[in-house]
Amino acid sequence: MTAPSVQPPARPILAADAVAAPAAGALPSMAQRWYVLIMMVLVYTMSIADRYSISTVQESIRLELHLTDAGIGWLAGVTLAFFYVVMGFPISMLIDRKNRRNIIAISLALWSVMTAFTGMAGSYWQLFLARIGVGVGEAGGTPGANSLLSDYFPVERRPMALTIFGLGAPIGAWLAASVAGAIADHYGWRMVFLALGVPGAILALVIWLTVREPRRGQFDAAETVGTATFFESMKFLWLQRSCVHLMLGSAVTALWGWGLMWWTPTYLQRAFGLTAGQAGEIIGPINLWAGMGATVATGWLLSSRYMMNPRRIVILMGTIIGLVTVPSIVIFWTHSLSLATSMFWIFIPAIYFYIGPCFGIINNLAQPRMRAVFCATTLFVANVGNLILAPGIVGLLSDWFAPGHLANADSLRSALLVLAPTGFWAAFHYFWCARNITTDQERATGVKVAE
Repeated sequence: MTAPSVQPPARPILAADAVAAPAAGALPSMAQRWYVLIMMVLVYTMSIADRYSISTVQESIRLELHLTDAGIGWLAGVTLAFFYVVMGFPISMLIDRKNRRNIIAISLALWSVMTAFTGMAGSYWQLFLARIGVGVGEAGGTPGANSLLSDYFPVERRPMALTIFGLGAPIGAWLAASVAGAIADHYGWRMVFLALGVPGAILALVIWLTVREPRRGQFDAAETVGTATFFESMKFLWLQRSCVHLMLGSAVTALWGWGLMWWTPTYLQRAFGLTAGQAGEIIGPINLWAGMGATVATGWLLSSRYMMNPRRIVILMGTIIGLVTVPSIVIFWTHSLSLATSMFWIFIPAIYFYIGPCFGIINNLAQPRMRAVFCATTLFVANVGNLILAPGIVGLLSDWFAPGHLANADSLRSALLVLAPTGFWAAFHYFWCARNITTDQERATGVKVAE
C-alpha cells in the first residue's frame, strides 16, 4: 500500500513552532542530546579510522603481497567501498523503519570484528574478505547516526549538530595516520588493525546499553504518515533539485579531497623517503588539529542566526572548496617537502568543514521517513568517488605513467595531479545548489527558512 503524500502546512511554520510541536514528555533533554551526539562522534571516528588506516600501511602490504599500484588500490579501497555502497541502500531502508540504535550498534560491532580480522589475514584472499566485511558493517553506521541525530536536534540546529558529528572525521583520520603509522613502525602493519578493532567492539556494547531510540520526526512540523518505499524516496529526491546538486558537490569533494588523501601516505613515503610513521607524523597532527579546528569553527559559524539560511551555507562551501583547490595542486607539483607540508595546513581543513553542513542540509531536504535513504544515496555517490574511483583510477594512472609500468614516485605524482583540479568541479555544484535550496527545504520540513 502506498503511503499518502505529505502536504506542507497551509501556514508556514516557524522554527520555534516546530520545536514546540511534539509533546513535551517526548523531547530529549539537552544532556541526552549531547551524550548521543558524543557517542555518534565516536562511531564516526571508528568508521574513518578503520576505513583509512589501510592507506597508511598500504605500501607495506603492497610490497609484502607483491602488488602493483592498481592492485593495492583495488584491495585496499575498492573491495570495501563496493560492498559499502551496495549494502547502503537495503540497510538504510531498515534504518528508516526499525530501531536505529540497534542497527548502529550491530554495524559497529561487525566492522570492528572484521577490522581485527584484517590484521590476522594470512593471504590476499583473506584480506580481501576481511575488507568486504568492514564495508558491509560500515554501511549502517553513518546513515543510522544521521537519522538518529536528526530526531535529537531541531531543524535549525541540525547543521550545527551534524557538523559536530563531523569531528569524527579528523579524529579518525589522525588515528589512521599518526597512531596507525607509529604502531606499524614498531609492531608491523598487522597490529594496526588489531589495535583498532577491539575498542570499536566495546563502543558498540556501550551504545546498545545506554542510547535511547527517539521518536521519529518529533522535531518536524510537516507530518509524515507511514513509511516511504525506496522509489518514493528517489522520486522525492529527484524533485529536490538543490539536494541533487548538493549530493554531487559533496561526492566530487570526496573524490577530490579524500581521494588525494588516500594516496598521500604512499606518495610521501615514495617521494621523500619517509616511513609510514614519519608520513603519519606530518599529516596526522594536521588532520587532528586543523581538521578539528575547521569542524569546530564551522559548527560555531552554523550556530549563528545569519547561517540559519542554507543558501548562505552552500555558497560558503563552494567558495572555500574552489579556492583551496589551488593549494591541493601545489602539494603534488612541488618537490619541496616543507612547501607541501605548509599547503597541507590549508588543504586538509577544507576536506572536513563541508561534511557536517552537507549532512545537516541533506537531512533538512528529506522528509523524516526518507532521511536514511537520502544519507545512503549521498554516501553512495561520495564513496564511489573517493573509495572506488580514486584508489582504482589513480593506481591505474600511476602504473600507466611509470616506465615499464612499474609505479614510482614520479608516476604517482602525475596521477595525483590529474585528480587535484576536480575541486573546481565540486565548487560548481555548490553554487548551483544555492538557487532553489530554501524552497526545497521548506517543502521537506514544513518549517519556514530564516531570512
